[in-house]
Amino acid sequence: MNSPPRSLLPSHAALRTFESAARYESFTLAAKELHLTQSAVSRQVKELEDVIGVALFRRTGRRVALTEAGRQFATELSIDLDNIRRTMMRAISAGNQTHALRVACLPTFAALWLIPRLPQFDKSHPDIQVNISTRLRRFDLSAERFDLAIHFGARDWPDTEMVPLCKETLVPVCSKTFKRKHKIESVEQLIDAPLLHMQTRPLAWQDYFRSINNMEVPALQGKYFDQFTMVISGAVASLGAALLPSYLIEPELDNGALIAVSDHKLLTNRQYYMVTPSDQNNKAVNRLCDWLQANVDH
Repeated sequence: MNSPPRSLLPSHAALRTFESAARYESFTLAAKELHLTQSAVSRQVKELEDVIGVALFRRTGRRVALTEAGRQFATELSIDLDNIRRTMMRAISAGNQTHALRVACLPTFAALWLIPRLPQFDKSHPDIQVNISTRLRRFDLSAERFDLAIHFGARDWPDTEMVPLCKETLVPVCSKTFKRKHKIESVEQLIDAPLLHMQTRPLAWQDYFRSINNMEVPALQGKYFDQFTMVISGAVASLGAALLPSYLIEPELDNGALIAVSDHKLLTNRQYYMVTPSDQNNKAVNRLCDWLQANVDH
């Protein structure tokens, strides 16, 4: 396939200016961000429109708004510019090291499990630089140039290789203050106590109680949060009892900030996976995956 003529390739400055103007839908704010004049922004956008041959903005008085073509182009361009930035960051972060890896990870797993253990990996693998970005949902690994993703859920990510990392075990915990205040002597008493819930797992507590001799309980009241970090903080602050993955609360259990209400645990039917692009063969990624498997509690 022949490369497009150079005359069809706009300047990087024009692309960057359009991306900023599209993000704000304002030439004034783009000018402020890029330290340009408003007329310079308008000129760069006009250059881009001349190359593409379509209007990217509708101009109404002093205001501008993206056209449908402009909106589509802005979405695709944002991905392309991000990839350029990531390529540069990969080269810079690698420095004198042989490999720089981009890893996508759920924020709580990254903050509470992976990052505290990374110094061990750095010490044993000084030639590999691990860079972490957070992602909450599935995405195109190849398009975003990630080498590895750590994903929780089902084995249903198209065009990837998914290797199981670990299953999830939930433990009922609370603070000592909470246990004393609500006179909790057995896990069954938690049914009538304030409970903390994850928004993405509203039935977890019911599943837990059902796993105890098929106990059936009504819908349980309590506070809902969208991150495990907030549920953990709420439990430590005695807002309620929480059902939490054991690997996320190791420090709190060790220092007594949280205590287990029962030895009975709930093994969920979903698990963590190490996800790589289906056509990837990267020895550095394989070494990281081997280390992850060796350090996680199965």
